Amino acid sequence: MPGRSDAALFKTLARILPRTRIITDSGERSLYDTDGLALYRGVPGAVLLLENAEEVIAAVRACHHHEVPFVPRGAGTGLSGGAVPLDEAWILDVTGMDRIIEIDPLESLARIEPGVVNLDLDRAASDYGLRYAPDPSSQRACTLGGNIAENSGGPHCFRHGMTTRHILALEVVLPDGTLTSLGSRSGATAGPDERGLFVGSEGTLGIAIEATVALIRRPEQVRTFLASFSSLAASCRAVSRIIASGARPAALEILDRLTIAAVEASVFRAGYPTDAEAVLLVEGEGSPAEIEEETAHVRAACSAEGALTFEEADDLEARTRLWRGRKGAFGAMGRVARDLYVLDGVVPRRALADVIEKIAAIGKKYELILSNVFHAGDGNLHPNISFDARDPEQTTRVLAAGAEILELCVAAGGTLSGEHGIGIEKRDHMGLVFTELELETQTRLRDAIDPRGLSNPGKVFPGGRSCVEAGHRGPGHAARVERIIG
Repeated sequence: MPGRSDAALFKTLARILPRTRIITDSGERSLYDTDGLALYRGVPGAVLLLENAEEVIAAVRACHHHEVPFVPRGAGTGLSGGAVPLDEAWILDVTGMDRIIEIDPLESLARIEPGVVNLDLDRAASDYGLRYAPDPSSQRACTLGGNIAENSGGPHCFRHGMTTRHILALEVVLPDGTLTSLGSRSGATAGPDERGLFVGSEGTLGIAIEATVALIRRPEQVRTFLASFSSLAASCRAVSRIIASGARPAALEILDRLTIAAVEASVFRAGYPTDAEAVLLVEGEGSPAEIEEETAHVRAACSAEGALTFEEADDLEARTRLWRGRKGAFGAMGRVARDLYVLDGVVPRRALADVIEKIAAIGKKYELILSNVFHAGDGNLHPNISFDARDPEQTTRVLAAGAEILELCVAAGGTLSGEHGIGIEKRDHMGLVFTELELETQTRLRDAIDPRGLSNPGKVFPGGRSCVEAGHRGPGHAARVERIIG
């Protein structure tokens, strides 16, 4: 990249940040080489640990001035390679910005910094009888800044919607270091929806340094159901019956046999029946009358599809136990193999059973261990491939299977991602969903905001640098920079 000067950038930032928060050691930098999808790696040129808005603004302005690419990063729990630094980009870590600035119970909103952990916000809101609804499976670790970047979802988004529905306003540092406000405290704005444009932009349009988020009332009553089935297809049909009945559950989740076995053999054990081919986890919320009506609908739908068992849980301890298995499912898969590739595609609900069957066939075709955990209510599939990334031949088969699964989802009338984003993983598949003109329009919009292409380069759009190409300046480049600035 012409004009780039890592060493000059360091000298600029050394006047702003303490040396202890500028990481240049090769071993420490390597800790930031991937995110939750370990298929893609790239070592950053350096890592900046930023703790306030002024530091973020200064760091971005310095990167822009010295033409050094940068990657905004939170907890690194993303699953599409979005936080992987390509082109030896510098990591701007904002996990230190973890203040809940304000909770306003009258307006049912909160102001937070990007490093606030998802579950911490929900727990803080509970003191006021409120909740933050989006609940990714990684909610104990993932940060709100990352949730905003990826437009994250979660089990309860079936009823309450994705992250974008809950973001009212943002304070954003654009790729040239300009600070701007998007949206409003009320959520209403005139003109183009700039807030909506930023949510889900995966760090390619800058860094959110503050967010005003909507909170909702905690429900009067919650009831969780667990039904087991003799086939995965039957559990999918039960979901369709529940929705067709007019019920409005908050969550509808399915786990298959392999996932059940892994969960029940792990610390996340939840008491799921291990002889079932699938379990369906449903959660209802509302008034006592609404819960009773919903219970009747859920029970009837599961019975019509031949449910083997049916369990109801009203108290917090019992409901937490049932959810423990679902929330810990990805972690439990570590018992199956060393590595896990969690895919993320969406299909119409009517196609669930058919697509799941075809996904199983793809796993067999490539001789892979494949399991399924998914948000059945909105057709958001998460096929999981268990493998050993140290085996290049096996990894090649995994990537080929993943590509075929994504193509299958789109062919079934779905799309590439429900909540994990595009990142590196799906960028070269964007042509399956968008025309060349549509991709050109999106690219021109990004280029208008970041003409130098410094903010999280190589992500989302086809034609970005690959991880192999990220080292094109040679393996000694970062070491030379480290000697200059260290």
